[in-house]
Amino acid sequence: MATLKISDPEWSVLKVKLSRKYNHLTEEDLAYSSGEEELLLGKLATRLRRTKDYVLFTLAKELSNLESNRL
Repeated sequence: MATLKISDPEWSVLKVKLSRKYNHLTEEDLAYSSGEEELLLGKLATRLRRTKDYVLFTLAKELSNLESNRL
């Protein structure tokens, strides 16, 4: 599986986008600290009922265009 690096400023924007797209995610689900990407992928995969690869793809796609308001 490819690795993903998310900085704290990127996460603050990405977190808002994810909470709008998946409104059932809680603050606990979206809790993240730098360096805990694998833990985040696992939590989100479980809550979204998707694979880690799907979550990784979704996060990478959103990270590539953080300025966009699209989900």
